[in-house]
Amino acid sequence: MTSTNKDIATPKRTQEILKKYKFSVKKSLGQNFLIDPNVLSNIVRAAGLTEDSGVIEIGPGIGALTEQSARSAERVLAFEIDQRLLPILKDTLSPYPHVEIVHKDVLKANLLQEVQRYFKPNQDIAVVANLPYYVTTPILMKLLEEKLPIRVIVVMLQKEVAERIAASPGSKIYGSLSIAAQYYAKAETVFTVPKTVFVPQPNVDSAILRLTRREKPPVDVIDEDFFFEFVQSSFVQRRKTVLNNLSVFFEEKLDKSDVATILEENGVDPKRRAESISMEEFAFLSNEFFHQVKATGK
Repeated sequence: MTSTNKDIATPKRTQEILKKYKFSVKKSLGQNFLIDPNVLSNIVRAAGLTEDSGVIEIGPGIGALTEQSARSAERVLAFEIDQRLLPILKDTLSPYPHVEIVHKDVLKANLLQEVQRYFKPNQDIAVVANLPYYVTTPILMKLLEEKLPIRVIVVMLQKEVAERIAASPGSKIYGSLSIAAQYYAKAETVFTVPKTVFVPQPNVDSAILRLTRREKPPVDVIDEDFFFEFVQSSFVQRRKTVLNNLSVFFEEKLDKSDVATILEENGVDPKRRAESISMEEFAFLSNEFFHQVKATGK
C-alpha cells in the first residue's frame, strides 16, 4: 500500500496538527511524538512487512508511525488509550481506510479476540509500535505470554531497557527480564534513536528492539510459572550469590545447605551470581529444584 500523502512526522506538520487541536502532551502517558520520517520508515522496514501483512500498534499518538505501517501493510489495528487523540487520528489517518483505531487500554484488552476479529485467519501479523516508556515491560510481556499469532514485535523503547532485554549472560545488564523475553523470542536491538527526533524531547535516547517469536521455547521446563519465579528470585539482590538469593526463596521448604548441595550436584558453584547463569542452566536447575520441593511436600 503506497501513498503520496504528506508525512505526518515532520516538525512542521506535527506542530500544525498539535496546534490545530490545541493538544497538550501528557507526561503521565509518555507522549513523545517522532518527527523524522526516515526513522519511522526504518522501524517499519525492520518488521519485514509485505502488502499482505497485518500490523498491531500500541499508542499511535497522532498517527506518524501508523501512517508508515499503513503504506506497507494490508491492515493496521491501533490501540489508543487517550480519548483526546481519537479525533486527531480520524483526521490524520483519513487517507488510510484499512486502519482501525481502538479506544482501549491494551493491557486490559482481550488481544486474541481483537486479532481474530480484525485480521484474516493465518495472516502474517507484526507488532510495530513506539511504546510509552512507563508501561513498556507489562505490554511486552503481555504480547509474549498470551501466545498470540504474532511473527515479530518491533518496538521503540528506552535504549537501556532494549539493551537489558537483548542482553547475554555475563553482562551487568542481563537479568530476569532478558530471560523472560528470550524464552519466547529471539531479541536484538536494531538501531538507536536519538532523543532529538522527538517533540517534546525525552530525557533519554531510544532504541528499536526486534523480538522474533520462537515456535517453541529454547529450553524445556516442567512448570513455567515456577521457572520464572525461580529466575526472578535468583536476581532479587544482584550483588548476592545465587545461593543466598535462592535460600531466601526456598526458606520455608529447603535448608540453605540443601540449596547449596543441589546447586553443586548440578554443576553450579553456589558462589556464582545470577548474571553468570545461562537460560539453559536456569531451566535445568529450576526442574531439579521443582522435583526437590515436591518431594519435601512443603
